Amino acid sequence: MTIMNGAWNAVLGQTLDLAKSLEMAKANYSSIQAKRALSEATLQEVGATKNIYMPKLMLQHQYTYSTGNSVEGGFFPNEGTISPSGGIRTENINQGAYGSFTSAIMEWDVFSFGKQSSNVRAAKADANAGQLDLENEIFQHQIRVADAYLLLLVSEKLTEVQEHNVIRAKNFSDAVDAGVRAQLRAGVDSSLAHAEYARARVLLLESQRNEQMRKYRLIELLGEDAQTFSLEIDSMSFCSQLPVVGFANMEIDQNPLLRMQQAKIEAAGQRALAMKRSFMPTVSLVAAGWARGAGVDNADGSYHTDFANGTQYQVSNYLLGVTAKWRVTDGFLIRNRYKKLQYITDQNTQQFYQQQNMLKRQATESEMQYRIMMEKARTIPLQMKAAKQAYTQAEARYENGLSDLSTLLQSMVVLNQAEADLAIAYSNVWRSHLMVAAAKGDLTSFFDSL
Repeated sequence: MTIMNGAWNAVLGQTLDLAKSLEMAKANYSSIQAKRALSEATLQEVGATKNIYMPKLMLQHQYTYSTGNSVEGGFFPNEGTISPSGGIRTENINQGAYGSFTSAIMEWDVFSFGKQSSNVRAAKADANAGQLDLENEIFQHQIRVADAYLLLLVSEKLTEVQEHNVIRAKNFSDAVDAGVRAQLRAGVDSSLAHAEYARARVLLLESQRNEQMRKYRLIELLGEDAQTFSLEIDSMSFCSQLPVVGFANMEIDQNPLLRMQQAKIEAAGQRALAMKRSFMPTVSLVAAGWARGAGVDNADGSYHTDFANGTQYQVSNYLLGVTAKWRVTDGFLIRNRYKKLQYITDQNTQQFYQQQNMLKRQATESEMQYRIMMEKARTIPLQMKAAKQAYTQAEARYENGLSDLSTLLQSMVVLNQAEADLAIAYSNVWRSHLMVAAAKGDLTSFFDSL
């Protein structure tokens, strides 16, 4: 078994209860790990957004080999790949010389009319949405694990019921065979008894198949390999008692799904505000210092072709200033993107209303299901008692020759169905209780019922 960080070595060879199963799934399941990684990524983006507004310092040093000709007048640089290399010369000299250039440039955006704070708030809103998305994924997966756990439990119980049924059918078949051999029973009774025994074995095989399929499903939800992981679960009190659920407070506002969707609405709104404010100008403090060396002497224009003379600094400068930058024509682009984000906010809002209505329906439906399943679970023991009495009476009447075998076999089928119905009824009550907790968004009441 592969356990993350060795945290689950203690459960090797042990029986897992529901609480341990939920913790194991939380630690191992891939979709939860993916959401956790995404949440961490959004937190890193918050830090990156804050760091954008730190002073920007760029250091640069270069050695060059170039000519020193230039002409008077301005030009538009081709993305910085062409620049003037010297002063104004009347002659055109093709001889090159070595040169050097060192610079340090710092720019600090000190005032941006709310752009900086808006971007940080948008990043924090995204991080909050990512965290709530993780919490919702954990909660929804816990519901899936708990439901798979209950389904496996009822499958195990049904397998146990069919095992008892096989034993009952086998004992009955043996008894009928003995009667036939003693010529106390008709031969057809032996054939019918064998057929019932075969039917009981088929039901057992089907139950075992369902149990294994549900066990594999639970192993998958635990984040383990169904081919190598051996799973045994604890029945706890699911098969021996019924939960008591109060419906006084069926509020769904704190459901992780709604909280996540609310966070998405907030994040989209903050991104829209940040986009709107990105149109504002930026006021920056700038500072720079640089030094330059050249093989062309600064005093008399003479050439020195050796590297050492060419790379010695001849002049140095510094610059301090305040700049204001405003990309006015970006307003057209920003307007469209702002409207786009407004539509995304509207989309998230409508999804919130849809999910809210869905959860309200689930809450009402799960409450109804719970009440009906509880009443059914309280009624089935009466069916069970009557089925046992009918089987006992039919068996006694058959043994005394007062009834035929068909009546006894029918009572056996009814008893087997009643035993299965009892197990299913208890499971359905607990599953309905789980759906109530899922609609409320809180598993506390479910565990309190254990």
